[in-house]
Amino acid sequence: MRPTDIDPSERPVVLIWELTQACDLACKHCRAEAEDRRHPDELTTEEGKQLLADAADFGDDQLVVLSGGDPLYRDDVAELVEYGTEQGLRMTLTPSGTASLTADRIDDLAEAGLRRMAVSLDGPDAQSHDEFRKEEESFAQTIAAARAARDRGLPLQVNTTVCGETVEDLPAIRELVADLGAVLWSVFFLVPVGRGTVLDPISPERAETVMEWLVDVNQEADFGIKTTEAPHYRRVALQHHRESGGRPPSGNGESAGDDRSTGITAGNGFAFVSHTGEVFPSGFLPNSAGSVREASVVDIYRNAELFERLRDPNELSGKCGACEFRFVCGGSRSRAFATTGDPLASDPLCGYVPKGYDGPLPDTQSLAESD
Repeated sequence: MRPTDIDPSERPVVLIWELTQACDLACKHCRAEAEDRRHPDELTTEEGKQLLADAADFGDDQLVVLSGGDPLYRDDVAELVEYGTEQGLRMTLTPSGTASLTADRIDDLAEAGLRRMAVSLDGPDAQSHDEFRKEEESFAQTIAAARAARDRGLPLQVNTTVCGETVEDLPAIRELVADLGAVLWSVFFLVPVGRGTVLDPISPERAETVMEWLVDVNQEADFGIKTTEAPHYRRVALQHHRESGGRPPSGNGESAGDDRSTGITAGNGFAFVSHTGEVFPSGFLPNSAGSVREASVVDIYRNAELFERLRDPNELSGKCGACEFRFVCGGSRSRAFATTGDPLASDPLCGYVPKGYDGPLPDTQSLAESD
C-alpha cells in the first residue's frame, strides 16, 4: 500500500517501536540520551509480540520501524522481526553503527523477514561522523554494515541530522548516499530535545535554502528523499513545482506529492511507542496518549484526544493555523512542543509567512545560526 492510499485518521504511515534506549554511542543529537544499560521496565518479548499483533489490526502491510537507542542491544530482535512478518507487518530496523551490527547479524535479520535497514551518517568521513557520534570506528562500522545490507539485497535507508555542525557536509553526504546504493535518504532537521539541546539548529532562512537544494537533488538522484520534522519541505517542493513545472518529489514521510497530499507529522500518520510502552505522537514529542500495556495501540492512535487534535489542521494556531499550506504541511508539531510547550503552535523553523497574515510570529532567536 502506498502512503498516499493511507487514511492517517485510521492508521499511521509509520509506526515506530523504541525497543530500548540502551546504546554504546553517545550521539550529540540523541533525543533519548541513551546509556549503555537497558531499562528494567522495557516491554518484554511477549509484550512486544502483543504490540505487533495489535499493530496488524491497522491493516495489511503496516510499516513498523524497530528503533532505539540501539535495538540490537536486545537479543530478541530477529524473533520480533519474524513474528511481525508473520502478522503481515512490514518490518524495518534502525540499528546503531557499532560492532554489534555485523554481516552475520544482518543475514539473520534478513532471513527473519526484515524489509529495510536504516543507518545514520552525519558526516562524509570518519572524522566528522565519529565526532558527532562520539565513538571511534562508528563510521567504518556503519559503512561496512551498509555494504553488507546491499550485498544481501536488503534495501538501505540513510538517515542524516541537519544542524549547524552538519549542514555544510550535506553535499558530500549526498554523494556517499548514492555510492552506497541507498533507496532513501531521510534528512532530519534537528528538534532541540535530549542531548540535541546543546546543538545549534540552522536558521529558518538556511532551512529554506537546504530544502530548495533537496528538491533539486530529488529531481536528479536515483534514491528518494524525505525529511523528518520538516514537513514544510512539502511546501517548498510544491512552490517549486508550480513555478518550474517539474515533477514533484515522491516517496513517503514528509516528501511532497501533489497539492492534495497530506504530509506525515507527529500524530498524523506517525506514532511512536516508547521502550516502556507509552504511545507518543513522535519520539520528539514525548506527551503520552496512553500505554500499550493498558490498551491497543490501534485504539490509542485512532481515539486519543491528543492524536485527534494533531490530525486536525484547523486546531493549529499562529501562522501555521493561518497558512494556506497547512493541509500539506502543518509544521513540525514536535519542534513547536519543544520550543513553546504547545504542540499546536507555529513551527519556528519555517520562515514562510502566509498571504495576508499579520498576527504574531514564532520566536526564531534560538534557531539563529551561530555563524
